[in-house]
Amino acid sequence: MFINAIPDASAMEKKEKTLGITVKKENLAEWYPEIVVKAEMADYSPVKGCMIVRPNAYAIWQKIQDYFNPVIKKHGVKNAYFPLFVPESFFHKEAKHAEGFSPEVAWVGNKDEGEERLAVRPTSETIIADSFAKWVRSWRDLPLKINQWANVVRWETNQTRLFLRTREFLWQEGHCVYENEADCEKDVLLILDEYAKLAEDLLAIPSIKGVKTDKEKFAGAKRTYTFESLMPDGRALQMGTSHNLGQGFMEAFGVKFLGKDEKEHVPWYNSWGITTRLIGAAIMTHGDDKGMVMPPRVAPLQAVIVPILFEDSKQKVLDTVRNIKHDLEAHHYDVHLDDREEYSPGWKFNEWELKGVPLRIELGPKDLEKHQCVIVRRDTGKKQFINLANLKDAIKTSLEEMHNDMLAKARKFLESNLAEARTMDDLAARIKQKKMVLVPFCGEAGCEDYIKERTEGAVSRCIPFGKKAEKGAKCVQCGKDATAMAYFAKAY
Repeated sequence: MFINAIPDASAMEKKEKTLGITVKKENLAEWYPEIVVKAEMADYSPVKGCMIVRPNAYAIWQKIQDYFNPVIKKHGVKNAYFPLFVPESFFHKEAKHAEGFSPEVAWVGNKDEGEERLAVRPTSETIIADSFAKWVRSWRDLPLKINQWANVVRWETNQTRLFLRTREFLWQEGHCVYENEADCEKDVLLILDEYAKLAEDLLAIPSIKGVKTDKEKFAGAKRTYTFESLMPDGRALQMGTSHNLGQGFMEAFGVKFLGKDEKEHVPWYNSWGITTRLIGAAIMTHGDDKGMVMPPRVAPLQAVIVPILFEDSKQKVLDTVRNIKHDLEAHHYDVHLDDREEYSPGWKFNEWELKGVPLRIELGPKDLEKHQCVIVRRDTGKKQFINLANLKDAIKTSLEEMHNDMLAKARKFLESNLAEARTMDDLAARIKQKKMVLVPFCGEAGCEDYIKERTEGAVSRCIPFGKKAEKGAKCVQCGKDATAMAYFAKAY
């Protein structure tokens, strides 16, 4: 378990002075923070539990936005922005929501507004519902679909971890209202599918989709759907969620509309979100003992060019690699030319491997004579000699093969680390083997608490789609009739 995993900045400054990775990935608890810092993905903030997102990681977040904005636009969702501060009274309008979020809320004073405290946004259902009350009047106003890209604050006090769990993080949150539950539920599941597709298409990360148990669902939700992946240390990671919020928030904030029947109705509400946690998932899933392995479709750079320079041929080699860079950029590849002369090629190879750039292009005088170059894949280290006339096609093919191979490798890992159990002893043993374990489950919160205690930390991850409890199956813990099959695992 990660406890107080973001140390003070001075301690990390000393550690950063050591070049290269000093810990193997098998020790993920120490490997992960070292990779994040040395690959220049994030840095430690002087504010405990917070992080600085560096350009290498923010570029990934931008590519996630670039991918997802057209997806939600296709589904009729429009981007907007709502205030960072939420009046305290808004939280108390929806009791379950207030109870669920009260331990995580950061408060600020507000003497100018009757001294009512303001919450620093932990999520935006309440303040957006307040606006919906003003904007929704008729069935003609529905569905109303809004999304915002924003930051939120949840005042975590322990187990903080760069990208995975910090006090402040970036996310998108969609908020939509509908005439009826059927349309609301349809879009809840549609967005969940789009999320899982995003994770595979961009990040090469497979997942398991399902519904959360009542104990684990979002505060104030009728149902919460999730897509979960499994990290190399056997811990599950919730990649994102989509909630059917029912009508509770709408009733609490007085959102009503005049229906086609000329009667007053309460609309149905959903919300859904993914966060910069996805970046941490990609780092853990694909990295190795040399450093990061960037998924090609979100990598800030698709390739780095490292010229092999000797004094008598330096200018010819540099002219050629500059032309290569210009040509690749004209075809919309992000490419960096590392022509620093104060570092050896081997030093540069190590640096760019640490940062996870998908392809390395090498070219020296002997290659120039043969009108060729070498391309090296970061994930496998495979080298190819490519005629310069065929380089663009080779780059395209290599990047696609790399994405597909990374996804296949991650899927194989996930599938090989799923297990089933029918008894508590078997469940506990499988959890010790770092598996995500499917068990028959009664759905009661008390059983979840006991399972967590008995397995030293395993919690329910989801009730997966398409897997129903067999007739006569008994809950793995209490022996009552099972109402579902549920995955349990230790988690971030």
